[in-house]
Amino acid sequence: MKKQILILFVAFFATTTFAQTAKHINLKNNVAIQGYDPVAYFESNQALEGNKEIKFEYNGAVYYFSSESNKALFLKTPAQYEPQFGGFCAYGMSEGYEAPIQPEAFTIVDNKLFFNYNLKVKELWTKKQTARIEKAIENWEKIQKK
Repeated sequence: MKKQILILFVAFFATTTFAQTAKHINLKNNVAIQGYDPVAYFESNQALEGNKEIKFEYNGAVYYFSSESNKALFLKTPAQYEPQFGGFCAYGMSEGYEAPIQPEAFTIVDNKLFFNYNLKVKELWTKKQTARIEKAIENWEKIQKK
């Protein structure tokens, strides 16, 4: 009986933890970056749609890849390829809110992937990028504590 209670407790805790983790990731049908390949941003400096057949689940999000080699790179160091701020718009996060993104509106700064709502917002974000990143980090930490 104690074993069954322990199993139920662990199952409940794991489900609760997963829900909290996935809560702050920009997902659609559990898929991150609207199905775009996170590694391609770094390796090709472009937004490439991933293949639904080449996928991997990490931190509550499913990532699609454009090639098996990109998936292999991701598997080695997944945290390196994860988008900042859960994949939400970096400009929006600097203003204190989670906003959707356009996968083509991206920037890599200090080997980190940032997205923006669209290309026009990316332009605005780029003008004061360092200050906006600092503010976004502060806001992201607050959101993570909620």
